Amino acid sequence: MLFYQLLVRAQPNLSLGWNLLLYLCLFGIVLVHEFGHAFACRQVGGRANQIILWPFGGIAFVSPPQRPGPILWSIAAGPLVNVALIPVLGGLLLLSGFLGWADAHASLSVFIQDLFFLNLLLLGFHLLPICPLDGGQILQSLLWFIIGKARSLMVVVVIGFIGVGLLGVVAAVTGQGVFWLMVIFILLSCWRGLVQARFLAKLAKLPRRQGFACPACHEHPIIGPFWICHKCFARLDAFETNAICPNCGEHFPTTLCPDCGESRPMHEWRTTDFTPTPPPLPGTFQT
Repeated sequence: MLFYQLLVRAQPNLSLGWNLLLYLCLFGIVLVHEFGHAFACRQVGGRANQIILWPFGGIAFVSPPQRPGPILWSIAAGPLVNVALIPVLGGLLLLSGFLGWADAHASLSVFIQDLFFLNLLLLGFHLLPICPLDGGQILQSLLWFIIGKARSLMVVVVIGFIGVGLLGVVAAVTGQGVFWLMVIFILLSCWRGLVQARFLAKLAKLPRRQGFACPACHEHPIIGPFWICHKCFARLDAFETNAICPNCGEHFPTTLCPDCGESRPMHEWRTTDFTPTPPPLPGTFQT
């Protein structure tokens, strides 16, 4: 959200030094927001190894377990950091008024006031129910408990397209190029979400194999030749052949889950005793 300070509300009453400090503190708020995502993701057993700061804000690359609870906590933890900063910055703002800093230290008072409202602005922006903002992902996680992953994602995508339309109107009225960049970014994210929602909807209709479940998302694997041997490129059902290619005899150390994208060894998938059908020898046929 640095563009807000640079293009919309640069404080003319502050010197260059105070404005620079305000920018640095704003990036500090963004950084701890992203650390909130990463810390919460690791708490629930996910992966979070990279945070990128850029002129429009920050991105924490988190990969929580693909269940609504862990995803909800991993995403909500970022805005909760901003919520925790409200009493801290609000207390400083009240203290500055109580001590009369507006007269004795006008620049410091304006600095604290701007930092307080910028934190509120960041919180409000992130909570917009638009994909891929935190608010959109939080809404999807909550709906996931009720209507499932595919439908919840579709609802958020539809809301996102509506939000893109409204943001496009704002961009046209204000003439700010940065809003058009946001329109393009959110539109691309919504389109990716639409493609994923359609894929998940089709995936949900396929028959599932009992006796196995993904260790990460706990979904039963789909039945059918949806896996490809990396050696001979033959299609196979990894769970019917116990992760052995029936064409070339290649054994797979891990098996990919089409629902969440995690790869785990076959023995971690088993939930009940299972005796697989021995695959045919390479070059032979079964009737």
